[in-house]
Amino acid sequence: MDNQAATSCSACSPDQEKQIVKQLTREAEASLKEGTLFFVISARWFSGWERYVGRSATDCLSDSPSSDSDESTSKPVDRPGPIDNSELIENDSQSEGGDFDLVRTLLEGKDYVLVPQQVWEKLVQWYKGGPALPRKVISQGVSNKKQLNVEVYPLRLKLIDFRDESTYIIKLSKKASSHELYEKVCALRGVEREKCLIWDYFNKRRHSRLLYSSHTLEELNLQMDQEILLELPVDRSYASQHGRDSTGNELAVVPMEPQRSHQSIAGGSSVSNGHSTSYSLNIKPGNVDSIFKDADEGLGGQSSSGKGEKGGLAGLQNLGNTCFMNSALQCLVHTPPLVDYFLKDYAAEINKENPLGMHGELALAFGELLRKLWSSGRTSIAPRAFKGKLALFAPQFSGYNQHDSQELLAFLLDGLHEDLNRVKRKPYIEMKDRSGHPDEEVADESWQYHKARNDSVIVDVCQGQYKSTLVCPDCSKVSVTFDPLMYLSLPLPSTVTRTMTVTIFYGDGRGLPMPYTVSVSKHGQCKDLIQSLAVACCLRTDESLLLAEGTGKKKLEILHRESSSAGIRKYFGAPLVTYLEGEPPTGADIDVVVSRLLSPLRRTSSSMIAHSNGEMSSVCSVECETKDQPMDDVVDEQDGPSQQLSNQLFLFEDRGSSGKPIFRDTVIKTGNHTKICLDWSKEEHRLYDSSYLKDLPDVYHKTGFSAKKTRQEAISLFSCLEAFLREEPLGPDDMWYCPNCKEHRQATKKLDLWMLPEILVVHMKRFSYSRWFKNKLDTFVDFPIHDLDLSNYVKKKDGNSCTYELYAISNHYGGLGGGHYTAYAKLIDEDRWYSFDDSRVSPANEEEIKTSAAYVLFYRRVKPQDQRGKTS
Repeated sequence: MDNQAATSCSACSPDQEKQIVKQLTREAEASLKEGTLFFVISARWFSGWERYVGRSATDCLSDSPSSDSDESTSKPVDRPGPIDNSELIENDSQSEGGDFDLVRTLLEGKDYVLVPQQVWEKLVQWYKGGPALPRKVISQGVSNKKQLNVEVYPLRLKLIDFRDESTYIIKLSKKASSHELYEKVCALRGVEREKCLIWDYFNKRRHSRLLYSSHTLEELNLQMDQEILLELPVDRSYASQHGRDSTGNELAVVPMEPQRSHQSIAGGSSVSNGHSTSYSLNIKPGNVDSIFKDADEGLGGQSSSGKGEKGGLAGLQNLGNTCFMNSALQCLVHTPPLVDYFLKDYAAEINKENPLGMHGELALAFGELLRKLWSSGRTSIAPRAFKGKLALFAPQFSGYNQHDSQELLAFLLDGLHEDLNRVKRKPYIEMKDRSGHPDEEVADESWQYHKARNDSVIVDVCQGQYKSTLVCPDCSKVSVTFDPLMYLSLPLPSTVTRTMTVTIFYGDGRGLPMPYTVSVSKHGQCKDLIQSLAVACCLRTDESLLLAEGTGKKKLEILHRESSSAGIRKYFGAPLVTYLEGEPPTGADIDVVVSRLLSPLRRTSSSMIAHSNGEMSSVCSVECETKDQPMDDVVDEQDGPSQQLSNQLFLFEDRGSSGKPIFRDTVIKTGNHTKICLDWSKEEHRLYDSSYLKDLPDVYHKTGFSAKKTRQEAISLFSCLEAFLREEPLGPDDMWYCPNCKEHRQATKKLDLWMLPEILVVHMKRFSYSRWFKNKLDTFVDFPIHDLDLSNYVKKKDGNSCTYELYAISNHYGGLGGGHYTAYAKLIDEDRWYSFDDSRVSPANEEEIKTSAAYVLFYRRVKPQDQRGKTS
């Protein structure tokens, strides 16, 4: 480091740096607006800086208190070196102006963090390094749902010059206007704006000419890495063909699309919603071939639906990590009631005034896409217009990171409902106290209230009702409510609780080490484990439990080693564990502790010990001879004045060493975790029964996570449902306000299925998140394909069938933060399953659709007549 850098670095202490960053961050957040600059920094480097200043990332970049109160007193951490962002950058990605492309798979918090410009400048002043990766804040969403987000991945377009087919990379914000794109292209290629045309050249096919306008590139549905085409008309015929009259003046937009009707896809007058929605309505259910294929969406070179060819077999192109969206959409567009609905005239049900909706635009975009998928035969569709609407109304799904298909499904179902809500003005309804009334009466009244405010095709086919019962643990007050049910989010039983085997040691050696297996909440705390263990081991009032990890006391771990017949020393059995207090112990002190811990293993009755020479000898109980003597006296008598201990002990100071011998006056410098080894000779084997140690579970401390995964057994869908319906106490962060006690109580909660919908969506909670840990469970869930009978779980007996049949699955393969989504869907008319993997569609056997990747299941109610027909 040069002298100037050293001077600037030494100007601030770690605590001063922490306070400066905190203050600058607070000021930047207070003045946050569109166009504000943030900088991308390597999370690896930044976490090193966090350790150096003694705070976590969330603390340094927010006002939250430190999560580790004693962190400042921990061992000092070395000052980090220069900022190094090289691991975030694509190789050879630098363009003019020093702009770098980031690796596409980066995740915020894991791979990088975002800091305000002022913080970046201060860090560079202190540490130097780089390179700088500036990114602007953009505004996303509609007027009443605006969000300010940092655009980490600006739009990257491939410009093709028609004159020589040369290719160039253009980088712009997705919020940049069309005229900004024109200016940048013209400057790059040295052409006059009035003489050039730029085309949307997605999939290397002309779609529509991009006008010189204020429309943003996002509104024009331009996608990451897609092609745009630069043309320069050279004669009048060419200009006339491409949007100019004989005088060279600009004509109206000339999209390269087939002729369309003046009617919208919903059957009413054309609705301006940011993209063309004018499709012919000459469609009846079962006769979708008359819809024109949208050249903007289909793949060139593939035939569209032919005469008599069935629809519903079109794939969806991946627009950059959009497999989660494609999987969810394929499941929805193969939902029979939704297919029937959106292939008919639904214009009258578009609700543009609903403040909770998307002005009908989401429903229009979905309906348009569904029609294309059911009319294009096997032509793959690029859902650019739909993705654009999704990004507009749900910015959390914008960009090119992987997302959760279930979260998208939840948003779509709710958004479609609000856009198609037949209730234009929701009435205010005051809920009454119905305590003591029959469940049937309260449930019916609750459903009527719900329907008075929410009435759509989604409510008709996708919503049911469940009963929620809360009981106060203090006054036994019972509260019953009935709420709408859109889908079931079922926990996998192994994700709710975890089974732990814990070995309990007596610190004074008065009892044998004993393993106990207990079940605790997977997201529980140490106190929950201690409570469960206290019950399991019948802990007395004068006893207490200390966890070997995290007690704050000095732990002593005693390993066991013996010599094999070949003379090689090897470890065996579970170690003994206790803790040390007071001044640093001597070897004699450790010897007393070891003898005390071994005392429960002393042979207490006559037994036969096999010697190495094969002879058998009788051994009397050593405990009988010494049981009335203090342990200290026993050790002293054995040792006498020599330096030898009664046990052969070795101290482990360095990892991998064989150990340093311990003598009586050896002073043991103990840390938080001291390891010693007991060498077992013939004498130890004669005095103590070591077989018990070999039967105890392993409690060796392992650093990090084990790469070996145990094979998980299959569980049934019914066990997941029963775990969902099981009575359980509310969490400490989800307390219930008891109207009797006038206090928040940790009530018990019980859910029951009251009324089931026609379409039942079942989400299996494979992903679990906590503050410190993220996990995906790949447990195989055995779910029925046919005859899912839920009659035993439904409380309301209204004559409706409770039997369901599977028709679609959203699958997730791989781990967190990535992986890949696919879908299985059944064409009901064909009674045949198909696999939908983005643009690839192929037949699937029913036997292969049940996998551990199944994430969201879609069931449809089977009517009694359908069951009778199937049985016959």
